[in-house]
Amino acid sequence: MWRLKGRELRTCLAVLILVTFLPSKIFANEEGDALYIFRNNLQDPNNIMDNWNRTDKNPCKWNHVTCNSLNSVTRLDMGNALLSGQLVPQLALLTNLQYLELYANNLSGHIPVYLENLTNLVSLELYTNNFDGPIPDALGKLFKLRFLRLNSNNLSGSIPMSLTNLYSLQVLDLSSNRLSGPVPHNGSFSLFTAISYANNLDLCGPITEKPCPGSSPSAVSSPDGDSKPNIGAIGGGVVAVWCYYLLLCFVTSNTPSEIFVLLELEQYFYDRELSGNNLSGGQIPSDIGNLTNLLNLDLD
Repeated sequence: MWRLKGRELRTCLAVLILVTFLPSKIFANEEGDALYIFRNNLQDPNNIMDNWNRTDKNPCKWNHVTCNSLNSVTRLDMGNALLSGQLVPQLALLTNLQYLELYANNLSGHIPVYLENLTNLVSLELYTNNFDGPIPDALGKLFKLRFLRLNSNNLSGSIPMSLTNLYSLQVLDLSSNRLSGPVPHNGSFSLFTAISYANNLDLCGPITEKPCPGSSPSAVSSPDGDSKPNIGAIGGGVVAVWCYYLLLCFVTSNTPSEIFVLLELEQYFYDRELSGNNLSGGQIPSDIGNLTNLLNLDLD
């Protein structure tokens, strides 16, 4: 029977240890280097990245960074931090990243195509920044994406048809940009209402009440052809009235009867964000439970 001698045994054990542990350490260091480059490309007036030290063995104890059990980065939570600068290509190395939360900063430049490499991404939150240029067609490769908020930037061009292939997508907000052309209504986009595209003056299609060139001006029926109310046609007015009555409820604690009707209509809305306000007093009305399709309610 073949036996390993002492020296051979020690060599085999050393190789086994290297094979087992070295890849995760290299992986973690590679991600740490990528994040450090990202840090150096940003202005950080609030010093939220003050403990990002390149000599650390991995970035898992850095502020606003979350890792999995293999010390690979899964979350970046850096919203509302007054950061300015641009994204860097090295972010594409964070292949296990699930949440990229960079909302409410002063980031600029194009949304980079290389984000397509983040194939585990579940949430891409880039809203309320200064991004310009087109929405990359490559985002349509992020098949695990559930939350995509790019609103309140300076994005232009058309909405990529590739995004309709994101069948996991639950929340979409492209409002308050400079987008143009037809709004897709097939695939995953059949879920979304006019509020997802509001304040883009050059968008067209049934959901916007603005016919596209060459289409019939009367083509404003519900895109999926069912009997639901045409939220695309009336959504803006309903939202404005809904917000007025909700504000009244919070301030006076008296719930106007009209809000119950509006809440019933709002059952077709999938996303409601009222964060960043000074609402107070009273109670959240129990009839908010009628919003059976609501996936996201933000009252921070």
